[in-house]
Amino acid sequence: MFYVLCSKLYLSKTIQLLNKNMLLKISDYHYDLPDERIAKHPVAQRDKSKLLIYKDGKISEDVFSEIANYVPSNSLLVYNNTRVICARLLFANMRGASIEIFCLEPLVPSDYALALSAVQRCEWKCLVGNLRKWKNEAFLCKKLKINDLEISLSAKIISTHENTHRILFEWDSATTVFSEILEMAGELPIPPYLHRKTERSDSIDYQTVYAKYEGSVAAPTAGLHFTETVFNSLKNKNIDNAHLTLHVGAGTFLPIKTENVLEHTMHAEVFTVKKSDIKKIIDKLGNIVAVGTTSLRTLESLYFIGCQLVGNEKNNAFFVAQNEPYEQNRTLAPAESLQNILNYLEENGLDSIDGRTQIMIRPSYRFRIVNALISNFHQPESTLLLLVAAFVGNRQWKRIYDYALTHDFRFLSYGDSSLLFGENV
Repeated sequence: MFYVLCSKLYLSKTIQLLNKNMLLKISDYHYDLPDERIAKHPVAQRDKSKLLIYKDGKISEDVFSEIANYVPSNSLLVYNNTRVICARLLFANMRGASIEIFCLEPLVPSDYALALSAVQRCEWKCLVGNLRKWKNEAFLCKKLKINDLEISLSAKIISTHENTHRILFEWDSATTVFSEILEMAGELPIPPYLHRKTERSDSIDYQTVYAKYEGSVAAPTAGLHFTETVFNSLKNKNIDNAHLTLHVGAGTFLPIKTENVLEHTMHAEVFTVKKSDIKKIIDKLGNIVAVGTTSLRTLESLYFIGCQLVGNEKNNAFFVAQNEPYEQNRTLAPAESLQNILNYLEENGLDSIDGRTQIMIRPSYRFRIVNALISNFHQPESTLLLLVAAFVGNRQWKRIYDYALTHDFRFLSYGDSSLLFGENV
């Protein structure tokens, strides 16, 4: 018996070591994407984009307005209702050189709602473009006119960590909140791969019709295809909906620069899920459709938070680390895990769970919550493509993308959509 126990322990340690040292090559997730296949603008009518359907190994296509015909009755669609903010602020130094400050996430206050409603001052984690032109000036200033008020806005670097900066924004108005500053002086941060400037139409096109809570610097683009007509067709088929909020960070555009995927560091993002929506998810387990990769990452992160609550591993500060799904042996059933979260919320008199997730979903990941995924077509060698490969299978993602490339599908944020049913869920 002792020998058997020692053998099992040795085998377990060996598997952990192999997992840490395994090579997952990013070059295996490359495909040729011609620039002309990248949609620079959306189709004129949101729900008239093309729709690829993958189920049971078969690929077909239709238009997005017909998606209700392919979603099983009694399903639950889960949407990310984050709203993109005008996160790019343009300043000029004393010599007139342009300097761009890209607001990534709030630091003081750290809550998005509080930071966007702050008056007179707040601090944000930012990227700075043309930083060398700023180095000899303590402050950058610009004049704004908001609601007939002349406002002076200043920016100062407090500290620097790697390629990001802690920046203090101050303005001389006790009645103007920071969201108004951004709305008036900022620019909507459309994806860099569009290779064009932000246009007036982007203020509408780059928001989902159900966007509600401000905080993202990139849109949850799978939701850009939905219209009231589509919602009505889903409702008529007894397909319910739930919402969550994950504020999408600029890290969604970061390429994987290491050949070994496991050496890549994921960005962390803030999310909130209401108690009422968690109840819906529990009731519909087995029929969960994630609208977008951000919804999927949040839903799968909920499973690990529920596991953390066993034995009070975590208390209030909920965080799902990048490799937690691969380093922790989690055997809890999804319904039990989500019920743990409900119990926690009820015991503490809370209406929602707040957390941060750095989860990296890659091939070998075992899905617990999500059964189908609505998603656009993603960049080669990206973490989003790895997620799709994990969901449909390593061999199948290539078939799907080859089909899209040879059947005139448009790619990336303003491109066409797909409805994918998972292989290992």
